[in-house]
Amino acid sequence: MENIEFTITDDLFASREQRFLNFILDFLIVYVIWISLGTTVIIIGEITNIYALSNWAESTTTYEKIGFWLVIMFLYYFLTEIYFSRTFAKYFTKTIVVAKDGTRPKMHMIILRTLTRFIPLEGLTFLGVNVRGLHDLFSDTYVVRKHEFNKKKGTVFFP
Repeated sequence: MENIEFTITDDLFASREQRFLNFILDFLIVYVIWISLGTTVIIIGEITNIYALSNWAESTTTYEKIGFWLVIMFLYYFLTEIYFSRTFAKYFTKTIVVAKDGTRPKMHMIILRTLTRFIPLEGLTFLGVNVRGLHDLFSDTYVVRKHEFNKKKGTVFFP
């Protein structure tokens, strides 16, 4: 059996509009998770009469809040992309993350992709000349339109 090599081509790339929508929706989802966790800690503290817990949640410093945001953001992107090859926003835009050869990205690629997102204003780098953002370039991954990708590859690797 002949092993046919697959390469991602420009016609499979997600559009700038899809990438921008992914950015906005993922930001909102991380924000909702962040607010929900903080509110949940306060409510649990009040219900269980462990006021130290709710007082702690209400008195966190700005640096602690930023730290929690970064942890939630890292876990959100890492877990969704490692298990599903897409974030929840990518489900809405029907896009997926793939490696250069059309396979699922390896764990080190997703880790690098996720860490690169912490560069200030990195989330908007796909709006420039190149439709690939820094997190795509550094991790050697691509965000492609799922249905076109599956059609061109001839398989349903990503259901």
